[in-house]
Amino acid sequence: MLQSLAGSSCVRLVEQHRSAWCFALLVLGYLLYLVFGAVVFSSVELPYEDLLRQELGKLKQRFLEEHSCLSEQQLEQFLMRVLEASNYGVSVLSNASANWNWDFTSSLFFASTVLSTTGYGHTVPLSDGGKAFCIIYSVLGIPFTLLFLTAVVQRIVVFATRRPVLYVHVRWGFSKHLVAIVHAMLLGLVTVSCFFLIPAAIFSVLEDDWNFLESFYFCFISLSTIGLGDYVPGEGYNQKFRELYKMGITCYLLLGLIAMLVVLETFCELHELKKFRKLFYVKKDKEEDQVHIMEHDQLSFSSISDQAASMKDEQKASEPFVTSQSPTSNDSSLNN
Repeated sequence: MLQSLAGSSCVRLVEQHRSAWCFALLVLGYLLYLVFGAVVFSSVELPYEDLLRQELGKLKQRFLEEHSCLSEQQLEQFLMRVLEASNYGVSVLSNASANWNWDFTSSLFFASTVLSTTGYGHTVPLSDGGKAFCIIYSVLGIPFTLLFLTAVVQRIVVFATRRPVLYVHVRWGFSKHLVAIVHAMLLGLVTVSCFFLIPAAIFSVLEDDWNFLESFYFCFISLSTIGLGDYVPGEGYNQKFRELYKMGITCYLLLGLIAMLVVLETFCELHELKKFRKLFYVKKDKEEDQVHIMEHDQLSFSSISDQAASMKDEQKASEPFVTSQSPTSNDSSLNN
């Protein structure tokens, strides 16, 4: 009996704090996922980093042997300056000298990556004035971009998701829940095809050094706003119509980001995901608050009515010569 009582109390405790337990499991799962990613990346990429370090060391040693007039310190100073310039998007290679990072189209591409928080990092402001303006521009522009994207996505969701689902539900009588799931799957498939597969094939043709996997990788890193910057289109020295190409990429990033947000909003409106998300949220005690408000209102109204009744009794007591007549007595007096 004691065991059954203890078990029931534990179950009752878990049910009362279900949201907290789910949130704790969510935090634990997220931390384990971070550790899992770190282990996989370390085991996969560390051998390649070691091979690259060895190769660069051998090349450096061979260069010093072939050019005995150059000291190792001088070479390292030169390489440090070259790497610093490369971090700012400036290359010392002769075939890349024709590409400017701050012409109008490149600046427009940079502004779009800043406002969308993609931030490839291949081009950054060089001057102090540019860095200060980038801070002010981002502080005002990122919330403005979020407002713009929210308004656009809300309108697209109405015409591309809610109305088609409601039309199919009313027109053919299918379950609205089932229609929403099928519609979300089809919308996701169309988005992947139009903004991942087809652009990846196009980038693999336009970019000489990119294969299909690298092009698809760029599309995903860009539209997910991760923006690692290891692959940036339009940076080749022999790129044809570079300005027009940069404009097209800017439009692609903006449209692709809107499409991704529409798909996410569509999936978030599914009933299963709503129920799943509610497991980790803090429950709002609206019913208890309303009960307390009702009790407070009832107490206040009852106290007011009690005070009014007591005031009436006091008035009657202060007027002893005034007697209340019943309706029957009034009727009899009228008959007489």
